[in-house]
Amino acid sequence: MCGMIQDRPFSQRSYNIVVIGGGSGGISVAARMSRYLRAIKKGKVAIVEPRKTHYYQPLWTLVGAGIKQLSDSRREMSSVIPKDVDWIQDACVEIDPNTCSIRLAGASGSINYDYLVVAAGINLDWHKVEGLTESLQTPGVCSNYSAETVGKTWDSIQNLKSGNAVFTFPNTPIKCAGAPQKIMYLTDAYLRKNGNRSKVSFYYNTSLPVIFGVKQYADALMEICKKRNLNVSTRLNLVRVDPIKKCAYFEHLDKPDEPLAEFEYEMLHVTPPMSAPKFLSPLANSTSNGYVAVDSKTLQHVKYKNIFALGDCSALPTSKTAAAIASQNYILSRNLLALIQNEDDKRWEYDGYTSCPLVTGDDKCILAEFDYKLQPLETFPFSQQKERTTMYYMKKDVLPFVYWNLMLRGNWSGPSVYRKLAHLGLSN
Repeated sequence: MCGMIQDRPFSQRSYNIVVIGGGSGGISVAARMSRYLRAIKKGKVAIVEPRKTHYYQPLWTLVGAGIKQLSDSRREMSSVIPKDVDWIQDACVEIDPNTCSIRLAGASGSINYDYLVVAAGINLDWHKVEGLTESLQTPGVCSNYSAETVGKTWDSIQNLKSGNAVFTFPNTPIKCAGAPQKIMYLTDAYLRKNGNRSKVSFYYNTSLPVIFGVKQYADALMEICKKRNLNVSTRLNLVRVDPIKKCAYFEHLDKPDEPLAEFEYEMLHVTPPMSAPKFLSPLANSTSNGYVAVDSKTLQHVKYKNIFALGDCSALPTSKTAAAIASQNYILSRNLLALIQNEDDKRWEYDGYTSCPLVTGDDKCILAEFDYKLQPLETFPFSQQKERTTMYYMKKDVLPFVYWNLMLRGNWSGPSVYRKLAHLGLSN
């Protein structure tokens, strides 16, 4: 029977809780739930994850800028999966929520579950931009969005002496929506430090109608762009790259009949279009655009009550960040435990909290924190719309420590407790 802890022998084909995905959401939830099940002395957790390497992806902004090394963001998957959680090193290719089973790509066949947590991440669709896959093999075209391409960003910055530097934001939901512009600020800072800034023109072309979704921070960012001569164009979407002509072509989203806008480049940093993994389609609905349809407060599936989801693969209407996952994994785990124990009167609610440390220079950062309503939900008792060196070092040094040592072990639920203390209990 789905949705109940079963009394049965454990095998590789039957688990009480199956977690799909070994990223930040999957590992942190698995750590919490294995601890909870151990406390109530029943149940077993498994993670389905084919990759051998786990990355702390928020660090890739600094890797691309030459401030950190890729190895700083990398751990062996075996070292981050909780010791009492079974690791099924295979890929999920199909979910059948009616039979409570998932089908695997390899010889393992299928696995049955009582409860399912989906933390499958998001797909990078490089192929959806004409010529992009080929262009990434040529000088000057780069992206901070994968381990394979992030090193090329630093090479491109160092080789940039003149011409145009173009930075893009696609017309799809993406993970870490601040990253496309962070690398622009860091490139600008590097060129200023090395005396080459006057020979380079900067263009940030975003599909969005604004530079950032929260007005308080958008105003501060636009002021920075104005002062540093960084050109911002909205409602432009990259559709083609010509590596021979070194030209990027953008459609006008509000004026589709207009000719494509053309930008020659010496450096082109591309944020690829992204989409939900195809095997999640049974868990999507007509409004979730392929992502897992869950209740925005409880993270429980809107139809299948023994299924939960968090992070990039969910249809939660908030930014897809590691900071959001830190809050989500606690809410999800508490609600899942309450469901397992038939405690219908208990309900934990997620307020949409997310955070984006907007690195605006090699020692500056605006720490954006906000909720579902795009209202600031700031932790510190001072204005966070200002560039601060302290916030930069928190992004660079403190948050990676918290991630590896607290969050992945199921011991970090976001800064809500500290926010209340900092605001004398007056903040949510």
